[in-house]
Formats: sequence, structure tokens, C-alpha cells
Amino acid sequence: MKTSDFFYELPEELIAQTPLPQRDASRLLVLDKRTGETRHRRFPDIVEELDAGDLLVLNDSRVIPARIFGTRESGTAQIEFLLLREKELGLWETMVRPGKKARPGTVFNFGEGLTGQVLDTLEGGLRLVRFSWEGNFYEVLDRIGQMPLPPYIHETLTENERYQTVYATHRGSAAAPTAGLHFTEELLEKVQQKGIGVARVTLHVGLGTFRPVKVEDVTQHHMHSEWCSVSEKTAELVNETKRNGNRVVSVGTTSCRTLESMAKDGVLQAGSRDTDIFIYPPYEFQMVDALITNFHLPESTLLMLVSALAGREHILEAYRQAVELRYRFFSFGDAMLIL
Repeated sequence: MKTSDFFYELPEELIAQTPLPQRDASRLLVLDKRTGETRHRRFPDIVEELDAGDLLVLNDSRVIPARIFGTRESGTAQIEFLLLREKELGLWETMVRPGKKARPGTVFNFGEGLTGQVLDTLEGGLRLVRFSWEGNFYEVLDRIGQMPLPPYIHETLTENERYQTVYATHRGSAAAPTAGLHFTEELLEKVQQKGIGVARVTLHVGLGTFRPVKVEDVTQHHMHSEWCSVSEKTAELVNETKRNGNRVVSVGTTSCRTLESMAKDGVLQAGSRDTDIFIYPPYEFQMVDALITNFHLPESTLLMLVSALAGREHILEAYRQAVELRYRFFSFGDAMLIL
């Protein structure tokens, strides 16, 4: 299968630059993965699309203000650091721009008592950086850091919490699990009042999910690993839902990748691990029956994942409709429900 098989035309003006004032005010394109039939609704209608006994699985990772700027001890030029993954306390994999300014041994000052020393150059040009600080690390980041918005968003985010889900709990992501941005606490209450279960997993979103596919042969693309975790409670809820013949509905591709990574012989396992799972057609899903997701970039690994669930032809036709009907695309855009 070729990367170019997942291309579609997207007018730039359809890329959502700002979140809607109301989280659940977005549109919802519902796609039947078996027939390819679509219907166009509003996001709160998702309660009607799901059945009692279904289980929503949320990714409760919280985005950190991971974009920080430092200066070398011997200079004044600002260098951008994007914190991607904490290897151990204070030791982070980072993306640095410009990278040539961040040679091993170089020390940077970020203000508020935060400094960092580059220890090594990693695969893909990333840097391993040891940070030192005074007080609480995340409180320092809250004061000096910026939200690491995707490069296709050019507007300034005025309220950081709009790039967090209402259920975000565990700090560690360099980007939001954006499908969950559509949910309000009130909507989640309505979901549960109907008898639809809610469970949580954690996957700290890094660059692996969003890096472009630079090879024409899809099978040659390598995903960077991300840390994910499933609790005993969530494993029990998912496995019970499957035994009862009800649907496991993943909220976002990150929840989907977590569930599929932690599955063994059709049973979800509790625990934590790194995952570099890359889902593309053909793929036999063990856990996920349905998916709530945003629209994704052409030729991206995320578009390949949804194509594995619903079929490439069905997905591309649904995207064609979305473009024609002027849906809003990507992080702050509208949503799709694949059933």
C-alpha cells in the first residue's frame, strides 16, 4: 500500500485556527464502516448514536506547556525547545530549533531558575537534555512555557485550557488527544445517564503520531514510541463490554492505539509500556469497535488508522463530503464518528 493512496485535496481555509466558544458545538459526521453511508449531525447528538452498554474509552493525558525558549550561557539568541518525553526525573527527549545550536555539553538558561544541559544527540535529530530547576518543575513550565500547537495553527491560543480535555489528569503530552476536546462535563453526564460506560486510559502524545510519512511504501514507516497505561479497572470494563457483545468506542486515535497495544488474544491487559504500534490497512482490530475522531492530514498515519477501521474508500468519500460541506478540519475542527 502506498502513502499516496491516502491523499485528498483540502482547501487551506478549512483548517480550523481557533476553538469554538462552546466545546460541543462542533458538527459530527457519522460514518457506517460497513456500508460507507454517512449522516451529518451535531456533536451532542452522539448520545443518540451510542447504545446503553457501549463503553467510551478516554485518553486522560494532560498537555504540558512544553514549548520553552532558552539562551546559551555564552549568547543571547533564543533557542526553541519542545519537551517530548521524560525518560526519568529531569531527563527529557526534546526537539531543538535550530538544532545546530544545541551541541552536547551546551548549557541553556530558560528563566525562573530553569536550566538545561544537552547530553546527547538522538535519532531524528532530537536532543537528550538534563534539566535543573528550583521548586516544582511543572509550576515553572506553567509560568514560562507555551502550548505546543500543531504547525498548521497560526492563531495564538488565548486560553490554554481549550487545548485540554475536560477530563485531562496525567501530565505528559506534547500535543492534545484532540477528539476529546469536543466533550463537556455535561455531555459526559448525559452519556452515562443513558447507560453508556466511561473508562480511561493514558497515552502521552509525542511526535510519533504526527510525524509525516516520508516513504512511499507505507510498511517502511517507523513510528516513534509513546508511553501508555491501562488500569485494572479499565481492563475489566473493556473485557466485560466485549463479553457482553457491546461496543468499545475509542475517543481518539491515541485511545485506540493504547487499547490495541495492550490487547493479547482478544483480551485487554492491564499495565504500562512503550508502544510504537502503527495501524494501517489491512488490520484486524481486537478491542476497538467504533471511533470518535477529528479529521486528519492527507497521507498521515492517523488517516491510515481510520482507514483501517472503516475502509480507505469509505474514509476518502466521507472526507470529500466534509470538504464539500465546509467542515472544519484538524485539532480545533469538527468530529467524525465511525460506527
